[in-house]
Amino acid sequence: MANKEKKLLKKAWQETKSLNDGEVFLVKDLFKGYKWNRMPTEERTALGRMFLEKANSKKSVEVIDKSTSNQQQYKKKG
Repeated sequence: MANKEKKLLKKAWQETKSLNDGEVFLVKDLFKGYKWNRMPTEERTALGRMFLEKANSKKSVEVIDKSTSNQQQYKKKG
């Protein structure tokens, strides 16, 4: 895993701590719109994959169904 991706994953995971319990979110919701939009598609895809792996191994975030636009959704757990 590249250093830049590690930093992005760490930042995204830190942002989950600001969410309310039960709140549903996408990985892109954890970044300011312009920052997410400036990321190359491959980087966003890699980050999404890494976030999913981390969420599957943690208890604070639940992996739920994909959205209608086929984006993985998550739910903050208390």
